Amino acid sequence: MKKILILGAGMVAGPIIKYLLDQRYFVTVASNTPERAELLINKSLKGNAVHWEANQSAELDELIRQHDLVVSLLPYSFHVMVAEKCVVHKKNMVTTSYVKPEMKALDEKAKKAGIIILNECGLDPGIDHMSAMRIIDTVHGFGGKIVEFYSICGALPAPECSEDNPFRYKFSWSPKGVILAGNNDANYLKHGKQIHIPTENLFKDRFKLKINGLEELEVYPNRDSMPYMELYGIPETQTMYRGTFRYIGWCETLDALKKLKLTSQEVFDFTGMTYAQMMAKMIGAKKTDSIKKEVAKFLKKEETNVAIQALSFLGLFSNDAMNRGKDSTYEIVSDLMIEKMMLKETERDMSIMQHVFLAEYPDGKREVIKSKLLDFGVPGKETSIARCVALPAACAVRMILEEEITLTGIHIPVLPEIYNPIMMELENMGIEMVEEFNLPLSHNIG
Repeated sequence: MKKILILGAGMVAGPIIKYLLDQRYFVTVASNTPERAELLINKSLKGNAVHWEANQSAELDELIRQHDLVVSLLPYSFHVMVAEKCVVHKKNMVTTSYVKPEMKALDEKAKKAGIIILNECGLDPGIDHMSAMRIIDTVHGFGGKIVEFYSICGALPAPECSEDNPFRYKFSWSPKGVILAGNNDANYLKHGKQIHIPTENLFKDRFKLKINGLEELEVYPNRDSMPYMELYGIPETQTMYRGTFRYIGWCETLDALKKLKLTSQEVFDFTGMTYAQMMAKMIGAKKTDSIKKEVAKFLKKEETNVAIQALSFLGLFSNDAMNRGKDSTYEIVSDLMIEKMMLKETERDMSIMQHVFLAEYPDGKREVIKSKLLDFGVPGKETSIARCVALPAACAVRMILEEEITLTGIHIPVLPEIYNPIMMELENMGIEMVEEFNLPLSHNIG
């Protein structure tokens, strides 16, 4: 019986553990929360939960040695450490996280060890790569070229679960990471012109997009889109844009949080302060008795504005004691969000992805191609984000163990021999990118 080691038992671990146990593999889940690992194994005779901390290097060596393949669901900063040990022990490895330069540097060592370390095999990154490359390779196969490419993804509460807070957002994964990502700059190519958006303008650079079956959503740029021209083999494209979906109001609210320095990691002394006093400190106000009005004035917004409502919802105008000392506003505000904005077990989430291509062929024909994923979680059972992140990795694990994928070295799923079988199996599990070809040019984002 093949043995798989899964490192981490976090919010996306459930579906991959269940899938691999159902495939009759033996699964060990090593986690600093072994009680959660036990829960996810669900008393399976083919499962084992062990307590392991990320600083236990010798124990990790022994665990890797005992297994045939390693899945790292740890924070990305630990992946290289795990990968180095997998190279030493000649064990294949799968992650759902972005490849860092230190991981790329292990390519030759992984090849010499005869192993594959497959990264970015989740939703975004993951399904975005695979679904994009399936269409790009098709267009190129007909002698065409990609003139424009938009790739937009979002993990959101389902519409009916989104209206009880002004953010219209609930966390179904890594809450602090969502807020921290809002501090990034962005780069993209639009109609042949490279555009740089500094972090202070990130949420100002937005547009609206209507998706069939949903209300109009807003889109803002997702980090640096430029490397994807090379990654996807489309140096010819005149537009390369990766974006994030949110309900309307999120961008204006996050822009206000940034103006107020409420997403900053700078440390201040908040000893003995209330939330209202913290707000006064951030805008230079002397009093807190009309802090809501003062903040609205500082932001040049009406008190009825969605951003002011959101700040009020979090309790940032209250006279409640914060009970914090030296700390950052980012930690304080993200903790309030975790307290008030987590997806409940009775609620469902939604994963949405939309690719839009403008393709051109040698005979002069142009067409718009769309590829869309719309997936919903099942309340009390599993979230959509967990399923869409974990199951691509789960499919990859099975295919590597069954030698359906035989590549070696450091990879992401942009090659047909990786993405085709994974996409086919995901479709069999109901995770499907619906593709539309030969759409008129009016369907392009522009």
